[in-house]
Amino acid sequence: MLPLSLIYLSMRNMTNMRIIQLRTLLFGNVSNSISVVTSLLQILFQSIPFFVGFIALEFIVSWIQKRKLSGRINDGISSLSLGILSRLVSFRSLDLISYVYVWDNYRLFELPWHSPWTWYLTFLGVDFTYYWFHRISHEVNLLWAAHQIHHSSEDYNLFTALRQSLLQRYTSWVFNLPMALFIPPSVFAVHLQFNLLYQFWIHTEVITNLGPLEFILNTPSHHRVHHGRNPYCIDKNYGGTLIIWDRIFGTFEAEDAKVVYGLTQPVNSFEPILLQLRPLAHIWNTFWATPGFCNKLSVLFKGPGWGPGKPRLGLPEEIPVITGKEIPYNPSVPAYLNCYAVVHFAVIMDLYLDLLATVTVSNACLYEIVRCKYCPHFKRKIVKEHESCGTCKWEAWCEHEFRARGALPPSKNLPPASNI
Repeated sequence: MLPLSLIYLSMRNMTNMRIIQLRTLLFGNVSNSISVVTSLLQILFQSIPFFVGFIALEFIVSWIQKRKLSGRINDGISSLSLGILSRLVSFRSLDLISYVYVWDNYRLFELPWHSPWTWYLTFLGVDFTYYWFHRISHEVNLLWAAHQIHHSSEDYNLFTALRQSLLQRYTSWVFNLPMALFIPPSVFAVHLQFNLLYQFWIHTEVITNLGPLEFILNTPSHHRVHHGRNPYCIDKNYGGTLIIWDRIFGTFEAEDAKVVYGLTQPVNSFEPILLQLRPLAHIWNTFWATPGFCNKLSVLFKGPGWGPGKPRLGLPEEIPVITGKEIPYNPSVPAYLNCYAVVHFAVIMDLYLDLLATVTVSNACLYEIVRCKYCPHFKRKIVKEHESCGTCKWEAWCEHEFRARGALPPSKNLPPASNI
């Protein structure tokens, strides 16, 4: 079984990681350390076994409720493959690097990182900026080309939460920069990760209605609407943790008729590279086929439904009507090929987890390059000797920083920083 094998592989990889205590990160005396901010990135990685465990639990609950599983092997592997691709980009920490740079050089004032009010404000700020980034990602065609990967699945389950874009992180960082003028990076990093973690569990059909919480929180019911291709679901419910932003700005829609998931024009493919790149190819072809310079710009910066003579977001009547007879793309594959795909993917997942555990630690060095005033000598050595990330010297330096700041216990075998 795919979920059980992944739980085992993920838990085995967890034993190979250096677990940094969250209490130290949040309440220690290193609140603005870039190494601490970097280590917070590992929260998401350390959550992988829990992701897999909840996926297995969803399968069980779905079978009890409906006598069928909550997903398909082909769609599930496709979603996980897209998630892996999204994590393998070489500069995936642009959001925090840019945030730290603005904080160091342009902050107007500094809110006390240990004040509860700073944490409350950051919680609201992160979710507010996520709402607008998410909304604009649906309303600007160029950004929609990246974000639509997350919506391309015709299933709705916890696999879908891991179905992420390779390119989206290169645009989302801009929306967080205003908070860098006054909110410490360590506080921002915690809420950024927890905001993403919250959104994992709402990708499910096994939870129906949560009563009064539906008025405040983004729930599975609200997010099912967001993923629907029914006309009443289009461009609705953008919130991350809270649904109040949609209620305030007029984009809220309650779940009504049965939701049919996916894009209004289904992609009919599970190939992860094709799913990542085909939207860009479509924009490229539309751009050159559209006459007039202003119209070409509109292809890029207006909604995906726009065309010459149409409103910015297109015409609602052009959204395909849902008949209830829609059949998800599901090519027939022999059972032995499905078994092979599951085993093969489990092996690839194991290699991926090892790679992710190794490469993530090198990001601390990238942060220190941005903050070069703290470590100019190390910056020069990187430029001269270490052009690629993940080297032994980078890892040793990162570990030295963690231990020197108290996030990890001392080690006699660790070389001094002056020798690195």
